[in-house]
Amino acid sequence: MKDKLMDAMQRFSKAMFIPVLILPIAGILIAVGNLFTNTRLQAVMPFLDNPFTSGFGSLLSGSLTAILTNLGIIFCVGLAVGLADKKKSEAGFISLLAFLVFINAMNRFMGIRGMLVEGSLSGTGQAMVLGVQVLDMGVFLGLMLGVVVAFVHNRFCETEFNNAFQIYGGTRFVFIVLIPVMVIMAVILTFVWPFVQSGINALGSFIQKSGNFGLFIYGTLERLLIPTGLHHLVYTPFLYTSLGGTATVGGQLLEGARNIYYAEIADEAVRLLSPSVIWDARGISKMFGLLGACLAMYHTARKENKDKIKAVLVTAAVTSFVAGVTEPIEFSFLFVAPVLFAVHAVLAGSSFVALNLIGCRAIGPNGFIDFLLYNVPLGFAKTRWPLFIVVGLVYFALYYVIFRFLIVKFNLKTLGRESEGMEMKLHSKAEYKERAAGNTSAGSKTSDEKVDAALIVGALGGKENILKVTNCYTRLRTELENTDLVDEDILKGQTGAAAVIKKGKNVQVVYGLKVTAVRKAVDQELGVTDQE
Repeated sequence: MKDKLMDAMQRFSKAMFIPVLILPIAGILIAVGNLFTNTRLQAVMPFLDNPFTSGFGSLLSGSLTAILTNLGIIFCVGLAVGLADKKKSEAGFISLLAFLVFINAMNRFMGIRGMLVEGSLSGTGQAMVLGVQVLDMGVFLGLMLGVVVAFVHNRFCETEFNNAFQIYGGTRFVFIVLIPVMVIMAVILTFVWPFVQSGINALGSFIQKSGNFGLFIYGTLERLLIPTGLHHLVYTPFLYTSLGGTATVGGQLLEGARNIYYAEIADEAVRLLSPSVIWDARGISKMFGLLGACLAMYHTARKENKDKIKAVLVTAAVTSFVAGVTEPIEFSFLFVAPVLFAVHAVLAGSSFVALNLIGCRAIGPNGFIDFLLYNVPLGFAKTRWPLFIVVGLVYFALYYVIFRFLIVKFNLKTLGRESEGMEMKLHSKAEYKERAAGNTSAGSKTSDEKVDAALIVGALGGKENILKVTNCYTRLRTELENTDLVDEDILKGQTGAAAVIKKGKNVQVVYGLKVTAVRKAVDQELGVTDQE
């Protein structure tokens, strides 16, 4: 039961990446659009004060804001596609139809019961979704419907009929089944959701009232869950639901730290961003803290190993600082020195508290590029972004001092402190070919300049052992028949993996930003098509 629960959570977790990873792109472009319409910036740079640039900025930010106001349908379609085992494109199309059926069924039933509020919907618990007035379920509606659609799709997408009913088989039958399911769900949730919303609001209020303690627990858990791949299940509700706070911006009631942030950066009347934005302040540990950790590992490495790990640590540190991808660094010490990972999680949690205490509302969830685009154009008044850098430098020093002390005091086997078996050791082409000749079957054509899908598949136990392959932002996620056949040494030593994580039949191989190319090559090696 434990393995099944973990498997379900991991599937849900990786499916969430489809909608979640799209939203920062929209946010960045909204920030760029606001640059061209910002009157303070136009005063400093008069050439921006013209109809062309102002119109372009207004068009860019205005068109993308629609994504933030329709998160329900975005998460519904994204989850349905991510959780579908087969025929993913059709699952996405069916989820859109199901969403439309649901909101209209709820609207009609609320009308029958006389529940529809007239006039302003602010504070009534109701909202307009795609022009239809329903209960305000926010992103939770998309989460629920996406899961239900995926479940029904996986159960019935291959159902076929004979004779005259043959046309109603396959995904068309999925839609037929979903119609009554959506109507029944709409009726039930009309009664149930007001109580659920009250509970969510109470939980959000409790966390908000817990102040700095709540921030600390939130930030610490967000890092501690990295090894399971479930960490974004912690922050997503705070970024896109009322758990992350509510605020009225420009007369519109918004929920979630990220949504509030996007709206407030566009509203020049807001002088300081809402306290809820602090839930999205994950950049301190990513941009500064782990750089200190890398420097500590380099300085404590054996003299003969420093040159070997320098390139690895520099690459990992730059990736973390610029793009916010931390796993290559974290997995370099997670398994060999877990106490460092615990310290890292605690420091990350405390950084949220530090920013809150000084009233800094700057964010850098995806590294320095995001930090610049999101915060600098707004000026000091709104975000107090220079304080973010000051706090970051303090945490750089803290990470360095604490990591170096613990590594030396307890003789922790971090990178470069063992002469053999370093997880992130770089290999020359000669070393690679020599190892491949001794550990893989003849006929491998791969060099270190491209992905060796055959080597990866072989290290995972062969084609017959691989049941499913997906990926998230940094990890190749697989479901295997027999995990004992996995050769971790080949995966980490010859294919560039930073770590290998086993959970039941699920094996996650951490490749960092190149994981998309790895997934594509592995799919080709397995003969998997997009439809599968």
